[in-house]
Amino acid sequence: MNSLLVMALIAGRRCAFLAPEVQSVIEIAAVTPIPRTPSYITGLTALRSQALTVLDCRTAMGFDADNFATDHRAIVASFHGDAYALRVDAIEDICTAMSEPASVPGGFGKRWSRVSKGLIETRVGPALLLNLEKIVDGHAANDMAA
Repeated sequence: MNSLLVMALIAGRRCAFLAPEVQSVIEIAAVTPIPRTPSYITGLTALRSQALTVLDCRTAMGFDADNFATDHRAIVASFHGDAYALRVDAIEDICTAMSEPASVPGGFGKRWSRVSKGLIETRVGPALLLNLEKIVDGHAANDMAA
């Protein structure tokens, strides 16, 4: 696998997103809350006159959003015609995958296995390759609440 990756930290773990799935990385300014939405949807923000639904990746995976520092950057991606800004703890780098996704030895638990495609090697060390669509779906947050 020689894919380009966007490296990020989420809930204290190094994660990777496939760069072709990422439209951009942005600084989030104002976020307008949306009433009656799941807790992992933090609101709406704008990017060049386009509304983006802002999701907190930690909360979408079932983690407590307040336990980790967050910068004001987000990964922008689109699914089924809708645009999302995915908040992460930090954006680290862009690098190349050095291996195919492999199963996680010993696993990292339900929260990670629901959104992970596997463990990959990069020049900065191992990272979990994440499935953006599963984060956007937020099933992990709903399953952990049940």
